[in-house]
Amino acid sequence: MTRQATGRAVADFVRDRVLGLLPARADWAAVRRSPRQDLLAGLTVAVVALPLALAFGVTSGLGAQAGLVTAVVAGAVAAVFGGSNLQVSGPTGAMTVVLVPVVQRFGPTGVLMVGAMAGLVLIALALARLGRYVRYLPTPVIEGFTAGIAVVIALQQVPAALGVTDAHGEKVWAVAADAVTRFVVHPKPAALAVALAVAALMLLGARWRPRLPFSLLGVAAATVLAELAPVDLVRIGALPQGLPAPSLGFLDLDAVGVLLPSALAVAALAALESLLSATVADGMTVGQRHDPERELFGQGLANLASPLFGGIPATAAIARTAVNVRAGAASKLAALTHALALAAIVLAAAPLVGRIPLAALAGVLLATTVRMVEAGSLWALARATRGDAVVLVLTFAVTVIWDLVTAVAVGLAVAVVLALRAVARSARLEQVPLDPGEHRAEEHALLAEHIVAYRLDGPLFFAAAHTFLLELSEVADVRVVVLRMSRVTTMDATGAHVLGDAIRRLRGRGITVLLSGITPGHEQVLSTLGVADELRREGLVFPDTPAAIRHARTIALGAADVGAPAAAATV
Repeated sequence: MTRQATGRAVADFVRDRVLGLLPARADWAAVRRSPRQDLLAGLTVAVVALPLALAFGVTSGLGAQAGLVTAVVAGAVAAVFGGSNLQVSGPTGAMTVVLVPVVQRFGPTGVLMVGAMAGLVLIALALARLGRYVRYLPTPVIEGFTAGIAVVIALQQVPAALGVTDAHGEKVWAVAADAVTRFVVHPKPAALAVALAVAALMLLGARWRPRLPFSLLGVAAATVLAELAPVDLVRIGALPQGLPAPSLGFLDLDAVGVLLPSALAVAALAALESLLSATVADGMTVGQRHDPERELFGQGLANLASPLFGGIPATAAIARTAVNVRAGAASKLAALTHALALAAIVLAAAPLVGRIPLAALAGVLLATTVRMVEAGSLWALARATRGDAVVLVLTFAVTVIWDLVTAVAVGLAVAVVLALRAVARSARLEQVPLDPGEHRAEEHALLAEHIVAYRLDGPLFFAAAHTFLLELSEVADVRVVVLRMSRVTTMDATGAHVLGDAIRRLRGRGITVLLSGITPGHEQVLSTLGVADELRREGLVFPDTPAAIRHARTIALGAADVGAPAAAATV
């Protein structure tokens, strides 16, 4: 390759890959649409994020200040450079699960070094355009490791909730057991009462007034109680006012080889949790779609910036992102406001924050773990198919007993094996001959009537489902879509979830969706997970394609008579 050709290749790479990851004009056009609403949403998220940032900082082993610094620095950087308008980043419970053994083995400077290395890995993943492949992760793996994370975080809070400061153990469950043993010998009922009271206030208050920040109210009440009553409660301790000065003192190039496995684990978790959170945020709104490569790039920069100020590795937070969406956020201004509001709290109220009892923060996280687990969703997945149940339980168990990254790897490997086994079985049992009557002329005629019929052939499992159905949700100039299901050979929980997502997206755009030819073998998965229940109630599920097309023509003709697309409802 000549020098000139090499220069052109580098220039093309910079233009297509690097510049495409930087903030665009469209990001700030969104900011101008509803700035007041975004500011209010950001302040709402800051109120929710304050006790969580403190608690996750303490749980990580680097202290409450590290949690606040992470929420401010990483939250601001990820808000500006990330690929989602709605995402809120900072310290998370899943990340603390990975960081605790790193702190025990390498100390605080090792954690900072791991965070910076993970940031570089995330940027490399963004440049390699690997973010899009996270969508292939099966639903049982996601649900299994989420439930496992909840259990691990709850176990991490046991020592603080019991007022025990010297519990030991190699694994989190061993530390929790040691704390219980020490509590039985020397009980401290005040700490346990505070933790349970804060957790109960959050859980019961959320049912009564969901919009009130009961986590902050509970922490404030516990702090006032600790100040006024003669109770023995361990506090956070003194915090400096303001952010620490940036420093590269943690850099140790000789330790790169030793720290690399931990950095890869942190990067994998940050990528996974951030992209899953962005997908959840997209599903909660209409018209929002994140850019996975830009999201990885933004998280990479955030994890490079956070260690400079003494912060821990960060990722997007699903709970805070959900609060942001529900509060009406529409642009990056909301997440940026959340970070700036937390910075103001650090500057103005550091001495007050230092008086918060650790037991109160343990109560906040105990309530958070209860909210993380959707028992109905877990039960539905466990009943969907035997393979989904195996992957779910295995991922959960490995998360609790070993670690998150191992759990995801094991769950994904088992899901692949079971999916391929199902495909092989379906191929042996049924060989479908070529059908000469493909009805192509009829399908072209339907297009003229703003009707399109799609036939789903073969397996609808976690790898095959996404590409086809996400493309399906982009159809244009169509009033009615008929999904022909008779040739679907295999369907798992992820395939059913993606089918439901495609139906929701189409109906959200005013397109009527009809299903035809659902086989009895797949009816159980769809019914158990509640996919297409509303279509069935509205009489939009048909035993065969001709009946569905006749009904589609009736709908399209009625829509044409009124000059508007058919009415839609959300499934």
